[in-house]
Parts: sequence; structure tokens; C-alpha cells
Amino acid sequence: QVQLVEAGGGLVQAGGSLRLSCAASGLTISDYNMVWFRQAPGKEREFVARMSRRTAGTYYADAVKGRFTMSRDNAKNTVYLQMNSLKPEDTAIYYCAARLDYSPPGHYNYWGQGTQVTVSS
Repeated sequence: QVQLVEAGGGLVQAGGSLRLSCAASGLTISDYNMVWFRQAPGKEREFVARMSRRTAGTYYADAVKGRFTMSRDNAKNTVYLQMNSLKPEDTAIYYCAARLDYSPPGHYNYWGQGTQVTVSS
């Protein structure tokens, strides 16, 4: 059974940092393109960051570029999202997802349950 389990969310003041983790079981993260999304209350889910399975290259949404860093630890089968200089508008539930190369565009094979990040002003 495949599971993606996010952790590391919480309440932090603006300007602070958090590191989210997404631990995978039942799949090998290096076989998948791993992605972070977020969804704020009343808003649609939005892309945050992704990592290529082949190159480990990363790509970020403009809203987080320069502040967030995505990484992975293959030995722990875990991806991370280091979030610095947090802003109140970063408040959302953060989800990780896994996508195979040949999946249809916009389709993600597996999702985590999400972790809440709240940034106070």
C-alpha cells in the first residue's frame, strides 16, 4: 500500500521558517516526480514546487521562489520543503504528490493527507 505522509507543519510568525517532510512508503521517490501543492481556505489548490525524478532538478512557483527549497533524501525515501521568510499568505494546507513520467498531464498518482501551515502576522 502506497502512502505519502506529510509532517512538519505548524504555527509560525511571519519571517520564520518551517521544514515540511513527505515520507513515502510503498513506492520509491526516485521513481516519481515529486510535487508540493498548497490550498488556502476558500482558494483553489496551487502548485508550489516540483522535483524531477531523473535529475532532481527543481522548479518553483513565482510566489515562493527564493524562499522555499525542495530536496530529497533517497535513503530515507523522503522529500522536504524548506520554507524560509514565511508570509501570512503562505498559510495553507500543504500536500505532497507523486507523479509518474507517463501519467496524463495534471494527473498525480498518489497524494498525501496534507499538513497545515499557519503564518501569523
